[in-house]
Amino acid sequence: MPHLEQLELEAHREQLEADVRQLVDKYLTIAEWDVPEINEPLAITLIITAVRQALDRIEHAQPGSAPA
Repeated sequence: MPHLEQLELEAHREQLEADVRQLVDKYLTIAEWDVPEINEPLAITLIITAVRQALDRIEHAQPGSAPA
């Protein structure tokens, strides 16, 4: 049986994904201001990688997380 936390997250999963997409779009827009001829697919890949790295750092900073 799923935990209550899992059920609660499922209720918000679509909004969470939409928020992450907006975050990627936000940083793509900022990059395009600085470099108008930017390679969008590459920029998106780099932004997503940076978001993943940030999530990893946040996850490892949580109490009770295993050291990296």
